[in-house]
Amino acid sequence: QIYPQNILNNIMEQQDKQEVHEEQPQRTEDETKVDGEGEEEDQSIFETNWDESVEKFDDLDLKEEILRGVFGYGFEKPSPIQQKAILPILQGRDTIAQAQSGTGKTATFTISTLQIVDTSSDQTQALIVVHTRELAYQVYKVVESIGEYTGVKVHACCGGTAVRDDIRKLKGGVQIVVGTPGRVKEMMKKGFLKTDYLRLFVLDEADEMLSRGFKEQIQEIFKFLPGEIQIALFSATMPPDILRLSENFMRDPARILVKKDELTLEGIKQYYVPLDEEKWKFDVLMDLYMNLEINQAIIYCNTTKKVDELTKDLKEKDFTVSAMHGEMDQVTRDLIMREFRTATTRILISTDLLARGIDVQQVSVVINYDLPLKKESYIHRIGRSGRFGKKGTAINFVTPRDADFLKEIQTHYNTQINELPTNLEEV
Repeated sequence: QIYPQNILNNIMEQQDKQEVHEEQPQRTEDETKVDGEGEEEDQSIFETNWDESVEKFDDLDLKEEILRGVFGYGFEKPSPIQQKAILPILQGRDTIAQAQSGTGKTATFTISTLQIVDTSSDQTQALIVVHTRELAYQVYKVVESIGEYTGVKVHACCGGTAVRDDIRKLKGGVQIVVGTPGRVKEMMKKGFLKTDYLRLFVLDEADEMLSRGFKEQIQEIFKFLPGEIQIALFSATMPPDILRLSENFMRDPARILVKKDELTLEGIKQYYVPLDEEKWKFDVLMDLYMNLEINQAIIYCNTTKKVDELTKDLKEKDFTVSAMHGEMDQVTRDLIMREFRTATTRILISTDLLARGIDVQQVSVVINYDLPLKKESYIHRIGRSGRFGKKGTAINFVTPRDADFLKEIQTHYNTQINELPTNLEEV
């Protein structure tokens, strides 16, 4: 047995007796509310209203240069979200599309955007907004790659870079802008990002972008957009309140939604390790590394303090470790991501900063050292380990106060998270 023997039911009996670890962020009532409460009146929101689909990229009537870029990028046939969501966008329809990370949603709005823009004009015609600089550059590279033969001009407009570079690029003329909310809003206010000719606005990770942290910035951006602009929202999860909010901005959108019980975590083995006390987590982590073959891993903690402490402890045990959190400057974060992508470091410890859309395909294991504070973050965290059909393993450390929340996660995603077996050869 690699960890103290107990079972989830025993954990729950002890839950009320445990003291809350003082540095751990707490789940608010809003964050722990079981999905479904108060949803009955909005049930229609979850219904897909778009049935058209295509079997092949050739059926989309794409420009020849885009089709060449699609096949050159390595796509052979469209994924389910691509089969359905590209069509309504190409037909000029506002669209809400839900698909988890790794299903090809970035390529869905990239292909649609490239088809819509007119490369003979230097006016900015499409704006794609994402919530981190890392994700913005990832999307930027996908647009560049698939649009390689179109002559399209695309620019990444993000915080943490020199404003003068944005001004120079925007003045020079770009058809597609990919950016983060703060810098995009700034460029709009100063008149450098002109919106007169914008035809399409894409909001990726819509649930995150319209949550409390980004809602006001997005609303400010909407004030600058032309009244008749086409809008497309993409996300892995769409809680009812976010759907209601997003539909306020849209006109009769095509809804392509995966219902909760269909949003699977297929291909990812999920386990939990029950722990009586927080302090046992590090010893369990050491046992895992002694008994499992782990190529690369991302370990998630809920606080910057714990990220720093765990990084220090692992380095003392001679592990090659990188740590990343929001208090680091952008140059440092970029360097850390580059080191991890090139396997210079084998372990990346992070807060939820990374939990949306960063493509790190070689990761075999994700460890939730702390369970996420929100159910919606779970799929973003562990989805990384199984991107694009690659198998992966997720291991969740569960203390007594996490027991109920683990059950909520299983119910929310209609998934089974089993206790880590004693015989680790089964993992």
